[in-house]
Amino acid sequence: MRPGLGRISFGAGGSKPGVSANVGDQFGESNKTLISKVFGWFYFSINAGSFISTIACPFLLHDPRFGPRWAFGIPGVFMVIATISFWLGRKKFVHIPPAGLDFLKQLKSREGLGALGRLAIVYVFVAMFWSLWDQSSGGSWTLQAQHMDLHWFGMNLLPSQVQTANPILILLFIPLVNYVIYPIVDRFFLLTPLRKIGIGLFFTAGSYVVIWHIQQLIDAGGRPSVNWQFLAYVILTLGETMVSITGLEFSYTQAPNKMKSAVMALWLFPVSMGNLFTAGVNYFIRNADGTVKMNDQQYFLFFAVLMFVAASVFVVFAMFYRGQTYLQSQETGITGPPDMATELGMP
Repeated sequence: MRPGLGRISFGAGGSKPGVSANVGDQFGESNKTLISKVFGWFYFSINAGSFISTIACPFLLHDPRFGPRWAFGIPGVFMVIATISFWLGRKKFVHIPPAGLDFLKQLKSREGLGALGRLAIVYVFVAMFWSLWDQSSGGSWTLQAQHMDLHWFGMNLLPSQVQTANPILILLFIPLVNYVIYPIVDRFFLLTPLRKIGIGLFFTAGSYVVIWHIQQLIDAGGRPSVNWQFLAYVILTLGETMVSITGLEFSYTQAPNKMKSAVMALWLFPVSMGNLFTAGVNYFIRNADGTVKMNDQQYFLFFAVLMFVAASVFVVFAMFYRGQTYLQSQETGITGPPDMATELGMP
């Protein structure tokens, strides 16, 4: 088990930032307006795969006709198919030559350090987002669901099943946001990436206001409907589409060209930082005798207020942010199909 997990971690550490950078590398000056949409569909594909696996793999694992061999073997087979498909398409996309030592030169330059410094501040706020979001996935939200009426449309849900609302909603919201909500809002208010992230942070805070209200109902002796948590998931998932997807796009475009893969790797770091922050809060509020300094209502209210404050500070920071958009079409020595290279404005 440990060697397998180690290999998965090693492979994911290389593929996740690399594939994110490769997605953005396919776009240049002539079609840069599509970057936002393509990162949305990229995020859609990730969540589609995650959703299918969370449904299919446990079914295969617990069905006596299949068991662990099928549950673990089928994802492995599909991974081999995906690898072969990617290799077969290697001549269909733009190739960015390795930066080599130029990466270190750009990293140590004023330009590189400035970009990292600006993104690091953004990542502090993104870490706060992940601190709240990850509690909805098998964390405090699931514990709260144990005290709710989980009868929903003729089904009796398990507390752990409520969280499947998020992957379903994200698959619905990505096309809705990209092709309906954003275009409508842009007619009256230009939605820059930083504005999207800021709005998403406020949505995230709003979801915890709903969770706090649910806890009030529970503490008053009630057994509120699971629909209340579904409302919180709707609000949280809207926040996710605006923070996580936009942050992925923003990290790519703000990273100097020879630092894109490294920055896309750093984009994953706020997830860990957010979880460490939550763990720190949980450690701090726990007394030596097993009691806690905050009850459940205070706990959820703390994160709601914290996120509202962080979102407000982020709005001020965004007003003074002065970044630069970097696209690979600004570089020379890029190879790819002639028609695609021409489309990207490459030599």
